[in-house]
Amino acid sequence: MKKQTAGRDQLGAFAPKFAELNDDVLFGEVWSREEQLSPRERSLITCSSLLTQGVPQLEAHMNIAKQNGVTKEEMVELITHLAFYTGWPKAWSAFALAKEIFGE
Repeated sequence: MKKQTAGRDQLGAFAPKFAELNDDVLFGEVWSREEQLSPRERSLITCSSLLTQGVPQLEAHMNIAKQNGVTKEEMVELITHLAFYTGWPKAWSAFALAKEIFGE
């Protein structure tokens, strides 16, 4: 996985410690623990969590999931499965993102 700089790019001057933790700890140390979970598995877990919360970061993580080898079919199944646990409106919103990212 390439070095994450989104924290520093977006919040470096405003919240430097948060930016450092985002880039170096979360995406640096945690995401790099590939012996425990692959990037693909982490992407599936992260997208699941973000979908259940209904937060905008889901879009960025769907893009990361695609880069990490998650297929359209897997993302569709993830959303369908979680619709029953997290709510129909969140699933509809997630499907709109998935269509943009994974194509129709």
